[in-house]
Amino acid sequence: MKNLLNEISNCTICKSHLPLGPNPIVSTHKNSKIILLSQAPGRIAHQKNKAWDDPSGRKLREWLGVDEDQFYNAENFAILPIGFCYPGKAKTGDLPPRPECAPQWHNQLLDKMESVELIILIGAYSQHYYLKDKKSLTERVGNYKTYLPKYFPIPHPSPTNRFWRSKNPWFEELVVGELQEKIEELLMV
Repeated sequence: MKNLLNEISNCTICKSHLPLGPNPIVSTHKNSKIILLSQAPGRIAHQKNKAWDDPSGRKLREWLGVDEDQFYNAENFAILPIGFCYPGKAKTGDLPPRPECAPQWHNQLLDKMESVELIILIGAYSQHYYLKDKKSLTERVGNYKTYLPKYFPIPHPSPTNRFWRSKNPWFEELVVGELQEKIEELLMV
């Protein structure tokens, strides 16, 4: 795992497409219990070289019911985006994740993780890549039980998704509690 992560940290596959240059941000351990599969690091993550250290990360930790120590312990949570580097800014939010990373690296990483019990698919990009169905994010999140025990689809916790959350209050009222119970159960083992 260490050699693979070192190889990833030196990756330059899509260098010419990255406005701030390559800075792969991924965190895994062979004993990771839960994988957080999201879209790509944001500008703040790129600058700090640390995923989820922003308002989105605070909201995600709240949804998961964990503190920073639990969250950044790679034996608890692997952080594995679809694109490992900041893809740049779009009109609203960031550009989509670069398409090169997941096919190049995901299977190699997943093969080395021996203790994964749950993959949380955060946002539409990760859900589309792994679920390969024609459903909308709302349909997937609303029917999350059909994807268990392997996957748990959730929306992206970005402040730009506040409209989705306001139109779908059932997510935080009903689903988040079940997500927290599942996380607590897995982290107690």
